[in-house]
Amino acid sequence: MKYLTLATGLLATTATVAVADTPVLTVYTYDSFVSDWGPGPAVEKAFEETCGCDLQLVGAGDGAALLGRLKLEGARTEADVVLGLDTNLTAAALDTGLFAEHSVEAEYDLPIDWADSTFVPYDWGYFAFVQNADLDGPADFKALADSDLKIVIQDPRSSTPGLGLLMWVKTAYGDEAPAIWAGLADNIVTVTKGWSEAYGLFLEGEADMVLSYTTSPAYHLIAEEDDSKTAATFSEGHYMQIEVAGKIAGSDQPELADQFLSFMVSDAFQSIIPTTNWMYPAVVPAAGLPEGFETLIQPEKSLILPSAEAQPVRDAALAEWLGALSK
Repeated sequence: MKYLTLATGLLATTATVAVADTPVLTVYTYDSFVSDWGPGPAVEKAFEETCGCDLQLVGAGDGAALLGRLKLEGARTEADVVLGLDTNLTAAALDTGLFAEHSVEAEYDLPIDWADSTFVPYDWGYFAFVQNADLDGPADFKALADSDLKIVIQDPRSSTPGLGLLMWVKTAYGDEAPAIWAGLADNIVTVTKGWSEAYGLFLEGEADMVLSYTTSPAYHLIAEEDDSKTAATFSEGHYMQIEVAGKIAGSDQPELADQFLSFMVSDAFQSIIPTTNWMYPAVVPAAGLPEGFETLIQPEKSLILPSAEAQPVRDAALAEWLGALSK
């Protein structure tokens, strides 16, 4: 028995050493990314097959909450990579001094030219209000405000879609934005912390429309074989979101972080995005987009502000939004 005990002890020690020798890459991201139905599980499996590491994806609320957590933790953060910011937040993220430059090169399929030495894009899409296909939806924000339709939106202080809505209204209407929000105030059923909560309320019938993306109906069509959802086309155009990731300068796994950023623009990662994150990939996979994406609405006008211009506009838009909804 003592020989068996000795052998078992040696095996346990060997296994412990092997685990200890496995490098860990910690990636902060948003909750829906790491959910069972999100990209996280497939991304983790695919990257670990190439890196010889333990990829730990840590959900930190919704997209905008990532930056708040990072600011709170500062240089003490355990993150090696942050995935889930967008161009409305990258200037503020850069101001923290916590991010390092990357050396990733890719042929991006984005509606705009991309030349950012700090942040790497991995998907993109257009914000939109999703509704049941049989609803006679509004053609613009003014028509929505004049209607009796009930909507669910997300808090711009914690959610990138919520922030995107603010930027959408402000970019489209400028100085008229406060009046638009005043008109929309009685349409809003509730403001949720994140996207998942808002979309769930819509699916439960608590609202006629929910702030989401033009690509959201693809989920219902492809995953559920349900064509009962669509996105409303707004004549003002639709604000664009480009989601990005960046490497933390103080990472103790800088080479692994670089490897992950390069992996993000590979076919292995990009082919996962359309049918798990339900967004357009930043680099079109070799197999192209899944069948069903061709049915999605295509905005006639794309709205987006460069990241440097987005920060001051964001602050003004947030103040207007808070003012309108507090009355």
